[in-house]
Amino acid sequence: MSPTTPPRAPFGRRRGAVSANRASGGYRVISLLDPEGPEPAPGQFYMLAAADSWLERGGRPHLPRAISVAEAGPAAAGVRLDFLVDAVGPGTSRLCELAEGEEVWLTGPLGNTFGEPTAVAGRTAAGAILVGGGVGVAPLALLRRRFAERAVPYRVLLGFRDEEHSGGLDLFCSAAGALCPEVRLASEDGHAGHRGYVTDLLEAMLAGDDAGSAVVYACGPPAMLEAVRALCAAAAVPSRLALESPMACGYGACFGCAVPKPDGGYLRLCVDGPVLAGEQLAGVPEAELARA
Repeated sequence: MSPTTPPRAPFGRRRGAVSANRASGGYRVISLLDPEGPEPAPGQFYMLAAADSWLERGGRPHLPRAISVAEAGPAAAGVRLDFLVDAVGPGTSRLCELAEGEEVWLTGPLGNTFGEPTAVAGRTAAGAILVGGGVGVAPLALLRRRFAERAVPYRVLLGFRDEEHSGGLDLFCSAAGALCPEVRLASEDGHAGHRGYVTDLLEAMLAGDDAGSAVVYACGPPAMLEAVRALCAAAAVPSRLALESPMACGYGACFGCAVPKPDGGYLRLCVDGPVLAGEQLAGVPEAELARA
């Protein structure tokens, strides 16, 4: 069964205002107020560009950046949207510098969503295993909250390269500020949790007695996603992978985010994804990401 395609906003960009910008580990959480768009579903993304000073760095950041939604909810005059952003180039660096009150051009929500475990598995599912790596933990934060609201059992595995390239953990905390007990951590440098890869934790979990009735949801760097895909395939566990790619439009016109299908042809991540079933891929392609 294919991942769920939720309703989308009408095409066309609109202005949203920055309501907050705070540090989160090595990243920034940018909060925007969208006065017009619908509330997004977990896994969807927006095309973002600062309304001012977007072209003042040698003309480089002339295209918007595709950023997954980390959290969303109703606000007094629209929808509040939270984005977890890593400053890796001129475009994302400008987004990370946004101050309260500045405006952002946004288009979205775009793309599909993860789907409920029962709908994904086509049978009764014991629950969900959420696996995130680096800035890819973002869409899993909203997914975790939606599962909690629906009383869907879940476990969360989060991994980071090192302390400098970490953040977003506060999105998985309770109102009291404590990390949710369902969350387990891994770090390659050993600064938090298991010293090693987050897929080490997943491999051990898939060896459990009830793993065969679970569904794995993942977002992170290509190498991590490929390891997740392969582990789930070997264990006959359904997986839903949120892939990342540079995009120029976000709605299928440019073919800049195409990934090959196992039987030939291509899928466009912006309209056929970004969430794909593991069986839709022969392997997760290594993204040749320009510095965004």
